[in-house]
Amino acid sequence: MDSPTPLRLLPWSSPEGKPCYLVPDSNGGYLSRLADGMEADQLAMGADVLALARGVLDDPASPYAEVRYAGVRLAECLTDALRVAESRGLRLPVSDVEAAVDDASSEGGDPVTNSAAEGQ
Repeated sequence: MDSPTPLRLLPWSSPEGKPCYLVPDSNGGYLSRLADGMEADQLAMGADVLALARGVLDDPASPYAEVRYAGVRLAECLTDALRVAESRGLRLPVSDVEAAVDDASSEGGDPVTNSAAEGQ
């Protein structure tokens, strides 16, 4: 039996600020492509903001308002980047090692000791 397709965390929130998820199809539909494009834009914008913020932060004479503005924009970009990382991480396939760890922990055992004991 096929394992269920994991939900995809989308790079935007609902109007209430809640995360949005998509059940992707195997062909990568319109919303998946839209989300891919938005993630790419968010990461590119983050790189641009970082480059500009470095100029402000490297100048000891930068006014407080500029430093604060740079910090706020950097925080927004970091939030976007972390969301992209979480979304992509959730879509990674589970490896055999992780599956063994999950199985052993659900049985209340130690995956390292259980593996060593099985090999004897």
